[in-house]
Amino acid sequence: MSPHPLLDPDGITRLYRRHARSLLVFFQRRVDDPEGAVDLLADTFARVVERREQFRGSTEAELSGWLWRIAQSELGAAEHRIDQERRGRSAIAVERRALSDREIERIDDLAGMRDLRAAVSRHLAELPAETREAVLLHVVEERPYAEVAQRLGLRPDAARARVSRGLRILGRLLRDDRDAWERDR
Repeated sequence: MSPHPLLDPDGITRLYRRHARSLLVFFQRRVDDPEGAVDLLADTFARVVERREQFRGSTEAELSGWLWRIAQSELGAAEHRIDQERRGRSAIAVERRALSDREIERIDDLAGMRDLRAAVSRHLAELPAETREAVLLHVVEERPYAEVAQRLGLRPDAARARVSRGLRILGRLLRDDRDAWERDR
């Protein structure tokens, strides 16, 4: 069976050129690891090549959606591997070329990581103190809810609710920043 016309060698090259940058930014913003983001980008396009005969769409928009679903699946798999490593399980080691400092800085710049970190810090400071403390303990220090609850003198479900509320507020503030930035462009 021959590959879909949108996924012949020239089609894959066009797909890469059209989406590689936005995928790299997507991955970097989620994993905050330039080398990991590059690996995820490579893994995504490897999956596209492997699965090209499974594509059933007929338009560029359907192809883009299919590519992004693969990217999300690769990210989920990577997050699962990271979780396993954190729990002390061994993961399959894959040799990769180390990125230069210049390449790492470029990926961070593309993803706007410096601005994003500054915005998160600014908005964290705007949270009520008890909410900020809960978010920092659970998200930044990776403390379990039971420990967050104990340190803050709360029940675990109250600690979970406080962290959730703080993350919702941060998400809204960051979306507002993004929307304002896009309006000003």
